[in-house]
Amino acid sequence: MTLRDSINTARISGPELNPDGTAGFTFRFPASDPTFAGHFPTRPLLPGVYQLEIARVAAELVLQQSLALSAVIKAKFMRPIIPDETVRVELKLAEKADIIQVRASFSVLGQAAGETILQVIRNS
Repeated sequence: MTLRDSINTARISGPELNPDGTAGFTFRFPASDPTFAGHFPTRPLLPGVYQLEIARVAAELVLQQSLALSAVIKAKFMRPIIPDETVRVELKLAEKADIIQVRASFSVLGQAAGETILQVIRNS
């Protein structure tokens, strides 16, 4: 199973397009997801790279277009995301020339779990 497969399987809802231009998503990664194998054996948690990839994949779903990561501007992980937690992702996109900036905030039960800012480009 690839990262993308895991993320698509974990998606419960979204994109929910909001009047303020944001898009909302909900994900839940089950304990059986291979994501947690060995990360970490005694206390499984969602790897930070998954939060970055969730933001990129969510942007693809909003734009309905394949995107490639060009830069990670910010990656802040505030609390671990553990198996079976429901993760809410709020996404804001801004386009400047050929670069799309993806801002994503992650929360669990209303508690901030992470923030990321990515720069992505459209795949030809």
